[in-house]
Amino acid sequence: MTDLTSLDGIQAALDASPFQKALGLRAVSFDPVNGAVEFVLPFHDAAARKPEGDQLHGGVLVAVMDIAGDYALGVCLGHLVPTISLYTDFLRPSHGTVRVVANVVRCGRSIGVTEMSVFAGDDTLVAAGRGTYSTRPG
Repeated sequence: MTDLTSLDGIQAALDASPFQKALGLRAVSFDPVNGAVEFVLPFHDAAARKPEGDQLHGGVLVAVMDIAGDYALGVCLGHLVPTISLYTDFLRPSHGTVRVVANVVRCGRSIGVTEMSVFAGDDTLVAAGRGTYSTRPG
């Protein structure tokens, strides 16, 4: 059973996935009442867009936004949920470590909707998106 009631539990759930662990996502905060999570993605070479520089690959940003949306609903529901659809706007290149915030817009019996934002180290918004998820367990 996944424990989504504490930062340690959320971090353990993140680390239980080989992909999420490889990304190095760190759980920073969560709010089960309002359905919100905040993660930090440290920059590492495997997430880079090019061999040189510190620009993150867009696919990595989409993945961490999806994961954050899943966990935002998860802290409300007590279980993680599968993605139905995901929409992302890349607003500017992202460099170095980023912060990902996800907030629940709607948590219904069968469908949940979240909004996700990615911020650069200087709090500049670099990507924004919206995710739709199935909220039914299993």
